[in-house]
This record gives sequence, structure tokens and C-alpha cells, in this order.
Amino acid sequence: MTSGTDRDFASSGKSLDIYKRASTARILDLGFWGLTLSLAIGGGAVLIWIILQTAIAGWPAMQLFGLRFLVNTSWDPVNNIYGVLPQIYGTLVTTFIALIVAIPVGVGTAVFLTEDFVPKFIRTPIAFAIELIVAIPSVVLGIWGIFVLVPALRPFFRFLNSSLGWLPFFGGGAPRGNNLLLVGLVLALMITPVIASLTRSTFEVLPSELRQGSLALGATRWETILRVMIPAGLSGIISSIMLAMGRAMGETMVAAMLVGNANRINASILQPGSTITGLIASQFGEAGRTQVAALMYAGVVLMILSLLVNIVAELIIRRYQNIEG
Repeated sequence: MTSGTDRDFASSGKSLDIYKRASTARILDLGFWGLTLSLAIGGGAVLIWIILQTAIAGWPAMQLFGLRFLVNTSWDPVNNIYGVLPQIYGTLVTTFIALIVAIPVGVGTAVFLTEDFVPKFIRTPIAFAIELIVAIPSVVLGIWGIFVLVPALRPFFRFLNSSLGWLPFFGGGAPRGNNLLLVGLVLALMITPVIASLTRSTFEVLPSELRQGSLALGATRWETILRVMIPAGLSGIISSIMLAMGRAMGETMVAAMLVGNANRINASILQPGSTITGLIASQFGEAGRTQVAALMYAGVVLMILSLLVNIVAELIIRRYQNIEG
């Protein structure tokens, strides 16, 4: 027969064991919290340090050229005259072309992979192949663009020029291959997997009741996709698009190898142009002191453009998250 003292001792032992486990869990929780906080602060500090170092390196050009740097179209190292308006234009145009192509393809691919159009054993290899594209180095895509895409698309570019040359977007001389449209198409290939993967993840975490409820009310599959699933996951879709936009704006090797590096503004997307990243990559190695400062100033401009894109994206995402809530 167990005495009261034994029962008290057993209960006190269990309480002590529970207390020890609770203390250990609390220590682990505090350690994990401290680690994540340190990593977050460290990441922000590194970003601020990069921005400050770039701004310091570009400060002589900022003092020398001021805001004229943003509207000047000349890049003349011999006479120390610099401006990045053609590069800003080329960066925005190529990014816009890439998004026009990548958004419908990426979102459509995500819908295809999540809405049971084909069996799982077919969807899985397709999803793996799409995600594998992200791992291809950009320099490899640049070489592929030079030796494969340029010869393959040159007849198409010339057809557009001869048939639609009366439009400013397709006018100019006969296209030779390297142009803004080519860069936009290769960038679209690079960012489509980003949009497709993140949009697919968004659709997969949506409650299944949304789809089932819509179908139960008599909606067709496409009505459910267009009127229920896409609006419900709109904030995630916009997030993926903005992340892809940042990738397109910051891409270097593809732009440097395929854009043509023509320092001029041309309304035609079939003509060579220039981007900020392509300018930095092609001229940094042989630049003098003033030119290095101008290139750093151009880098600051690119970071400001990316920051503005992220701010707009955050505002849009919060708006649609409120609507979804």
C-alpha cells in the first residue's frame, strides 16, 4: 500500500521533471528568438552597409553632376560627361517586356500544376524542370541567347520590322539580333519560374473549401479559377511578380551580353539599347576614378528604383490582404 509521503514524493518528482522540461524549452525558445533577431538585424545592417559604401563611392559623381545625371543622355569618359537616362529607359523597358511575357505564363503554369489537369506523375517532373531553370547561371543563358536565340529570332524580328515598322515600337533599321526585345524575352525565361513556383505555393495553401464551395454552387472549373482562386491568392501572386521584377531589374550578364550596349533612347524595342547593370558590367573594369564614381552613382539609382518597386509592392500587397481578410 502506497503511503501519502510516497505519493507526495512521486508528485513532487513529476512536478520537478515538468519544470525542468519547461525551463529547457524556454531556454531553447529564447535562444532561437535571439538567433533569428541577430540574423534579421545582421541582414539589415549588411544591406545598409552596402548602400552606404555604394553611395560613398558615388558621392564625387553626385556632387559633380547632381540630378543632371538622371536626365543626361551622354556617356563620354573622354570628356567626363555622364548621364544614365538611356540606361534607366532600357532597364524599365526590358523589365516591362519580361513581365508582359512572364506573368501570364507563370500564373498559367501555376494553375496547370495545382488544378489537377493532368495526373500527379506528369505534374511532378514538370514542376521540377521549371524550378531547375532558376539554377541555370545567367552567363549560360547569355551565351545561349547569342548563339541560339539571336539566329533563331532574327527572321522574326525582321518580319516584325517589315510588317509593323510603321509603329514606333517596331520601327528603325533592319534588326540584327541584339536588342531590347531579345533581352526582355530571356529575362522572361529567367523570372517565369519564380512567378510559377511562388504562385503555385500560394494556390496550394488556400483552403480547399474555397474550391469545393464554388464547385458545389454550380461554378465551372474555370469560373472557380478565375473568380475564386486567383482573387483569393492575389496578394501572393503580386508578391511573386514583384520579386520577379526585382530579379529582372538587377540581372547583369544577360543584359550586358544581349542588349547591344547602345547609349541612346530608341522607341523601337527591335533596336539595341542599354541597361544600368549592363553599363556597370561592361565598363567597370577599365573605368577611371570619375567614371567609377559615375558607375557607383548609377548603382545607387538602380537601388532606388528597386526600393521604390518594393514599396509599391508592399502597399499593393497590404491592400489586397485587407480585401481578402
